[in-house]
Amino acid sequence: MRTAWVLGALAMLACGESRTSPPAVVTGEWGGDHAGLIATPDSGTMEYDCAVGRITEPIRPDRDGVFAAVGTHTHGHGGPIRMDEVLPKRPASYQGHVDGDKMTLTVVMTDSAVTVGTFELVRGRSARVFKCL
Repeated sequence: MRTAWVLGALAMLACGESRTSPPAVVTGEWGGDHAGLIATPDSGTMEYDCAVGRITEPIRPDRDGVFAAVGTHTHGHGGPIRMDEVLPKRPASYQGHVDGDKMTLTVVMTDSAVTVGTFELVRGRSARVFKCL
C-alpha cells in the first residue's frame, strides 16, 4: 500500500513539472523593467528607456521556446523631437526564449554588435520605462 502511495505521489510531481508548449507565434503585451513589447501575429513594437524598436516579422518560437527575429532599434533623446527630425533606425536582432508567461529577450544592434540589453518580460504586464528628459 505504501509503495502505491509513493508511486502515485511521484507521478503527480512529474505531471506538475511538465511545461506547456510555446505558442506558434508570440502575441500580446509583454512588459518588464526598462522594456516592453507589443507583439502582433506579423510584427512587434518595443519601448525601452529612451529608445524604441520595431520587429519586422512574426516572433516564432521553436519547440523549446527559443526565437530570433529581425527589426530596427532607434535611440531617442531628451526634449521634443522636431517635426522635420528623423532619428536613425539601426538594424537589430531580437533573440530570446519564451516559457509560459515569461520571456527573456536580448536586443543587439547588428551593424555594430552592440547589445542594447537583455530584458525579463511577463505576458500581460505593462512596461516600466524611463523617458528621456
